[in-house]
Amino acid sequence: MDTRKVPVADGVELAADLWPPATPAPRSATFVLAHGLASNARLWDGVAARLTERGYAAVTVDLRGHGRSSKPDGPYDVPTVADDLAALIGQLGLDRPVVAGQSWGGNVVIELATRHPGLVRGLVCVDGGWFEPSSAFPSWEACREALAPPRLAGRRLADIEGHVRAAHPDWPESGIAGTLANFERFPDGTIAPWLTFERHLAVLRGMWEHRPSESYAAVAEPVLLVPVRPAGPGGRSLTRASAVEAARAALPRARVHPFVGDHDIHAQHPAELADVMIGAVSDGFFA
Repeated sequence: MDTRKVPVADGVELAADLWPPATPAPRSATFVLAHGLASNARLWDGVAARLTERGYAAVTVDLRGHGRSSKPDGPYDVPTVADDLAALIGQLGLDRPVVAGQSWGGNVVIELATRHPGLVRGLVCVDGGWFEPSSAFPSWEACREALAPPRLAGRRLADIEGHVRAAHPDWPESGIAGTLANFERFPDGTIAPWLTFERHLAVLRGMWEHRPSESYAAVAEPVLLVPVRPAGPGGRSLTRASAVEAARAALPRARVHPFVGDHDIHAQHPAELADVMIGAVSDGFFA
């Protein structure tokens, strides 16, 4: 794996991990993998490892404000973040990659396809791409009140790790390590999220202002929609089935492959998700 800092805008560099394939597959493709809000590239490690094992190149990336990437004061609207991804693809010389986005990242890749037609060969929206907080809350203030993140700065790493492991006992180690990579670590054993509270709110405001449903008809590339239904009666879903069906109906070329599990399905079941993505290449959906 080769890690690079890639300039994408004035004063902004994105940290990208380049995963070369073990042996290129006969019908090969490169996958660019974008994370969700307050997440980071490492959550995709398990998926990237599976892709390379099967003969596909992968690029995992920390979006602006997150992980190892630059942390400007702004802007954090969805079009700006989508333009960052387009610049990354250009700077790395990638030829029409398949671009996957999880959660907020799903909204970002929808915007990428509409702003930069022809740049990608297909999209994968992993439990995201249909989020419109403006339809769920009467005002930005109500959205902020409901969805503002907890203030975790100063918490002990050991406590955070214990909580993550207890909450996700069936996750592979790659998913646990990826989640813990959301935090900067200090010598005294405490942590702070790489995405600060203020920047988190700026990203959330960008989601509030973004309406992906208004862009579906303009997405010429095929889109694989991967909604996740929680396992068990006590699970909480961030996805409404009606929103997924509306996206499928409005997108010119779309298919749906649902999963049962956690919102971070890419961390929980990386090999299974990677195989579904590979299947969309090998059967010609992502031509």
